[in-house]
Amino acid sequence: MSEQEDILKFPCRFPIKAMGMNSIELDIHVVEIIRRHVNDLNEGAVTSRPSKGGKYTSVTVTITATSKQQLDAIYQDLTDSPLVLMAL
Repeated sequence: MSEQEDILKFPCRFPIKAMGMNSIELDIHVVEIIRRHVNDLNEGAVTSRPSKGGKYTSVTVTITATSKQQLDAIYQDLTDSPLVLMAL
């Protein structure tokens, strides 16, 4: 078991944040990517917030993570997306 897996005990609630240019498409796109890897998103799992200047948006999706491999796959898909500038 890796050190990171020792820190996270699965399953666990885990917030995934993606940032990109401010558009409604970003919210929809991020949720679509995460749904590829998560069977069920709870009501209220998705929040978005524009930057102070309004140019960027951060989208946070809180999931029940089941493994490090699941999280790695989500982050890989998010960072591969041209709409996502950064994923945390």
